[in-house]
Amino acid sequence: MADSSDPRRLRPEPPAVPTRPGLYEFFAGGGMVRAGLGSSWRCLFANDLDPRKARAYRQNWGDGGELTVGDVADLTPADLPGLAELMWGSFPCQDLSLAGQGAGLAGARSGAFHAFWRLVTGLAEGGRAPRLVVVENVCGTLTSRGGCDFEAICEAFARAGYRFGALVINADAFLPQSRPRLFVVGVLGAPGTGLTSPEPEGPWYPKALLRAVARLAPHVREQLAWWRLPTPNAPGPTLADLLERDLPAVSWRSPERTAALLALMAPAHRARVEAAQRGGGFAVGTVYRRTRPDGGGGRVQRAEVRFDGIAGCLRTPAGGSSRQTLLVIDRGEVRSRLLTPRETARLMGLDDDYVLPDSDTDAYHLTGDGVPAPVVAWLARTLFEPLLGMTAPVVACDTA
Repeated sequence: MADSSDPRRLRPEPPAVPTRPGLYEFFAGGGMVRAGLGSSWRCLFANDLDPRKARAYRQNWGDGGELTVGDVADLTPADLPGLAELMWGSFPCQDLSLAGQGAGLAGARSGAFHAFWRLVTGLAEGGRAPRLVVVENVCGTLTSRGGCDFEAICEAFARAGYRFGALVINADAFLPQSRPRLFVVGVLGAPGTGLTSPEPEGPWYPKALLRAVARLAPHVREQLAWWRLPTPNAPGPTLADLLERDLPAVSWRSPERTAALLALMAPAHRARVEAAQRGGGFAVGTVYRRTRPDGGGGRVQRAEVRFDGIAGCLRTPAGGSSRQTLLVIDRGEVRSRLLTPRETARLMGLDDDYVLPDSDTDAYHLTGDGVPAPVVAWLARTLFEPLLGMTAPVVACDTA
């Protein structure tokens, strides 16, 4: 007699994929996963807890009834209409990030993963298992609680009968923002030819991920797949390309405040600024304020600048280092200002017709919590759609 507690015994044969596969988008924010998937996918259901993000979601995607605002723990499979081919969950990162308190999946915020996964298994028990399930979070997931949280996520995929693989993708392959994130992608049934490799290939498998995978139990590793993905080979926009031009004078800090910022720089960082000034052209740097050892046993605040054309990872406006400062050097003159909300949206790959919240703080929170749309688009084109049999595997691709 079949064990009815095992979701693998309950899932149906994978149905034929419709022309426009369906999406369940959890922890949806402003719908950046939906933006990345584009019009070839249809959103059947979306959920987020934050009413401010929900307002932005409806402003951009309409009020067709697919968005439910509330705690994922209050949902049941009956709340999810139809049959979605893809179920996506970018669950909260606060308890998993290196800046958090280390609670991991036992924490009040990141523990929302468990409620999300109960929906996955509940759908399977009802014969509506999604063909694809994706979870996305910070790379701190790999080491949180000594690796136990990553193991728990992989165990959940394996127990539900999904072949799964983990990837670390940095948004800087597509956009001028350093934003490495962990993606775990699971599929029901055997992946198609050309979508897996015997060993990890490409830049998606850093040492931290390989160490985390090596700790998995044998029965979990049996379900592991090394996804074979092409490397994006076309350059994306530069940071300078994404800047807003002709901003009002009030957007810029006073010369005195800029001088105070420069005074916070260690000699090596101040030398970078001076080198850009000597170049005599146009240069854009991004600045974070951080607390560093002062060499005498204490701590001191420092401003650190980078001129590599890549912004640091966008964050939510919750701490002193969360809002990035731009340092713009034009023919030797140094000016400074904060990144505008529209610039942060561009750094997430959102078009300028994407409607941002009126409040700058809400806009920074929305973009700092999101998934870069071009990363989602690339995953859809090179992995999700081939896994669903919609297209052949992509051998080589660009970022267009």
